Amino acid sequence: MCAAVCLDGTPPAYQFDKGVGVGINNWLVHLEGGGWCDSIGSCSNRSKDLTGLGSSNKMVPRGFYGILSNSKKDNPNFYNWNRILVRYCDGSSFTGDAVKVYNALLTGCSAGGLATILHCDKFRALIATTARVKCFSYGGYFLHAKDFYGGYHFEYNKFDKVVGVHGLAKNLPQTCTSKIKPSLCFYPQNVVQQIQTPLFILNSLLDTWQLENIFALTYVPKVGRSWIQCHNNTAYCSPSQLKRLKGLRSKFFNTILARLGNPSSKGWFINSCFAHCQSVSGSSWLGPNVTLNHKGRWRLVLRQTCGAPGRSET
Repeated sequence: MCAAVCLDGTPPAYQFDKGVGVGINNWLVHLEGGGWCDSIGSCSNRSKDLTGLGSSNKMVPRGFYGILSNSKKDNPNFYNWNRILVRYCDGSSFTGDAVKVYNALLTGCSAGGLATILHCDKFRALIATTARVKCFSYGGYFLHAKDFYGGYHFEYNKFDKVVGVHGLAKNLPQTCTSKIKPSLCFYPQNVVQQIQTPLFILNSLLDTWQLENIFALTYVPKVGRSWIQCHNNTAYCSPSQLKRLKGLRSKFFNTILARLGNPSSKGWFINSCFAHCQSVSGSSWLGPNVTLNHKGRWRLVLRQTCGAPGRSET
């Protein structure tokens, strides 16, 4: 991780907001998301893109909102912690090639949420053993399951290529790659059981990004067109589409329950909202319909309402 660089060879980058008062010795590290590149051409284009997702030279400062906010009102649990936003520029979920700490929390959303899971134990190893270290992934639990057309198109067209192009097999957990092909170890359900560091998952069972890109394939002409409106509003869903959504929700829910492993060191809050990355937005993190209580050694209680089919799963 120390030798990692952006796709264009520029050094990695981060933004830092210093903690104050009783939070001065606590750290929250957030890994930015932004998808992946899966070919030499797409990685080359990404390195030149003005979004900064492939080059630190092209990055512009991000605002600190939601879980990163320094507002006590908007972020009462972490506003006074040292907060670091690690900018994303390697296109492979941060897997390409001595301060006093009391508490440290590694967080991330989407590709950054996946990175949080993959690097959780490595992050723990970097911090003094006397510190309390935990990981919090949101919108990063990408489900490996058949899509609505009976295949694994995302696996073959995205993760197989991402792992191959970036040569990630050597960086993924050997306990996983020794049993199944490396690209399957990019799916959290195949690695979370081995994670020893306390891990908390926040994810929607009807994650909009996954619905679009993994299951409904809304980007494919003709095939996914019928899902474009349905995946945002169930009023436009046919009975058969609603049945598929409920089936996906059940599959997602059962997979999380079966794969998380030791419940004493892992926790989760999953809901049925049409949403993705629910903790980087002020409205979805602590909006009028959301309340958050941070209690005890490892408890995160989130209450949220939304207009998706079904009820929140807790």
